[in-house]
Amino acid sequence: MSVAINESVKKIEDKLIQYRRDFHQYPEPAWTEFRTTSKIIHYLKEWGYSIKFNSDIIAEEAMMGVPSEAHLEKCMQRAIEQGADPELVQLMKGGKTGVVAELDCGPGPVIALRFDIDSNDIQEVETDDHRPYREHFSSKNPKAMHACGHDGHATIGLGTAEILASMKDQLSGKIRIIFQPGEEGVRGARAMVEAGVVDDVDYIIGGHIGFKAENNGDLICATNKFLATTKLDVIFTGKPAHAGAAPQEGKNALLAAASAALNLHAISRHGEGASRINVGVFEAGQGRNIIPPNALIKLETRGESSTIDQYMVAEAKRIVQAAATMYDVTCEIKVMGGTSSGTSDLDIADIVAESAQAIPYFTNIVKSMDFGAAEDFAHLLSTVQENGGKGTYYMLGAKRAAGHHDDHFDFNEEVLAAGVELNVRTVLKVAGKAQ
Repeated sequence: MSVAINESVKKIEDKLIQYRRDFHQYPEPAWTEFRTTSKIIHYLKEWGYSIKFNSDIIAEEAMMGVPSEAHLEKCMQRAIEQGADPELVQLMKGGKTGVVAELDCGPGPVIALRFDIDSNDIQEVETDDHRPYREHFSSKNPKAMHACGHDGHATIGLGTAEILASMKDQLSGKIRIIFQPGEEGVRGARAMVEAGVVDDVDYIIGGHIGFKAENNGDLICATNKFLATTKLDVIFTGKPAHAGAAPQEGKNALLAAASAALNLHAISRHGEGASRINVGVFEAGQGRNIIPPNALIKLETRGESSTIDQYMVAEAKRIVQAAATMYDVTCEIKVMGGTSSGTSDLDIADIVAESAQAIPYFTNIVKSMDFGAAEDFAHLLSTVQENGGKGTYYMLGAKRAAGHHDDHFDFNEEVLAAGVELNVRTVLKVAGKAQ
C-alpha cells in the first residue's frame, strides 16, 4: 500500500507543477477567484466528485470585504477571457467563489481538507532573477500575485482529490475537500461556516507552505495559538470649508481620524493574553487650503483568544466614535474581515506525523509549534471543535526565494507532491477501511 501511494503521487508530479504554474499566472484576490474556481470544478467533476458552490457554500450575509459590483463584473469578464467556463462564472455572480467537493465512500466519519485559493494584492516583480518571470509563468493580472503559496495549496488540493478518488474503494465515510476563497484578509471562512459547510465534520485538516517550516524537508504537524483578528475600515465624514476665509464653517475629518489613529494604539492590553492593534492605512483631505471633509483609516485588531479580540474591537469602536464626536464629524465602521482564535488537536497531529514518516521528503518532523498570527482556517477548526470534532493545521517546509507577501515570493515545487502524499496517507489512517 505504501509503495502504491508513493507511485501514484509520482505519476502526477509533473501535472502538479503544471497546475501550480497555471494558477500562478492567473492570480485572483478575494471574492474574484472566478477562473480558479472554474478550473477546479472542471477537474473535480472529471474525478467523480459531487460539487457544491455559490450560495450552497457561501452565506451572502456573512461575506466581508466584497469588492464593488463593477469590479466583480470586470473580474468575471477577465476570467472568461482567460479560460473560465462562462456558465460557471455567471453562477458565481456577486463574488460567491470557491467550491466544496465530496466523495461519498459509505458509512464512516466526515473528513474535511481545506485549501485556500486566493491571491494577494501585489504587483509581481519582473526581473530575470525571479524564476516565475524567467520561466514565463509570472502573473498576467496587474496588482495581483500568488505571493503566499495559495497557488500551491490549490494544487495540493487537486492532487489530493485525484489520488483519493482513485482509492475510493479503500475509504470509508465522506471526504470533503474545501477550496476556500478570501483567506487573505480573513474574509472567506465565516461565510462558509454560516452556510453549514463544516456542520457535520468529524475531522478537519488544513495547512500552509512555509511560514515557520522554513526549509526543504521540514514539517510542523500542528499549529497552536492562532490569533483571532478583526479587520475594520473607518470612514470619517466632515464638512469642507475655505481654510483661510472660513475655517469655522468646516468639520475636520482628518483631525478626527488622526486622533483616532493615535488613541487606538493606547488601548490597554488584556491581562488574559496577548493582543495587537495596528492602523495600516490613513487617507484624508482634498487640498492644502481646504478643511478636510473626508478621511479613511484601515485597522486591525488581534487577540490570543476570540474574547480578547472582541475586547479590542469594542475598545477600538469606542475610541473611533469618541474621536468623531470630538471633531463633530460622522463615522462609519465597516467590518472587512475577521476570524477566530484556535489551536490544533495534538492527537490528530500524531496521525500526521506518523503519515510523514513514510515520505522521504520529510526529514525534520516537529509535532507542534505556536503560530502567533491569524489564519482563516482557525474559524473552520474552532467551529468543528465546538461541534465535537477535531483537527490540525500543518506547515510544509520548502525553500523560498523570499518571504510571504513579497513580490519575489516563490517556493520549491517538490513540496507539492509531498503535500499530496501527506494528505492521502493521513486520510487513509483516519478513514481507511483497514482501520
